[in-house]
Amino acid sequence: MNEDIHLDIEKFKDVIHYVISKCGHKENFTKNVLHKLLYFNDFNFYELYEVSLTGEHYVHKFRGPVPIDFDEAITQLKQENRIEENKEMVVTFPKYTYQSLTEPPLTNFTQKEINVIDENILKLSDMSSAEISNYSHGDRPWRISDENEELNYEAVFYRKPEYSVRDYSEIC
Repeated sequence: MNEDIHLDIEKFKDVIHYVISKCGHKENFTKNVLHKLLYFNDFNFYELYEVSLTGEHYVHKFRGPVPIDFDEAITQLKQENRIEENKEMVVTFPKYTYQSLTEPPLTNFTQKEINVIDENILKLSDMSSAEISNYSHGDRPWRISDENEELNYEAVFYRKPEYSVRDYSEIC
């Protein structure tokens, strides 16, 4: 599964940085929200263009899809002084938030890529952590996978209409 999809770590970091630059000011913008935005960026882009935006792989976790290389990318972005990560304890759980320290580079993006990212930000970034988790649980790639199993990009072609981003009437 997903053997032909290979991580472009620089592209992945640029997408993370771009999303943080657009959403870091929002009160609801936490690590979990960022995870789901990254997932929908990659999987929606795959449904539209049959190629992954970043090449990242995602696993099924209780709260929804989680990018496998997220921690590595965040560490690199912090070391490059592009973002900062803040940790606050809420009851007994850590709440991670992010701020952009510099403008994200846009030279690594096509207009199609920016459009998909911006559409996902517009549609999903105001959801709370619980809302976006619940929403992600309805998407077919997550629904058909088991805990800790990698999500299959090909499952996007079997999404329910409310999750689908492609106009299939054009294909015939």
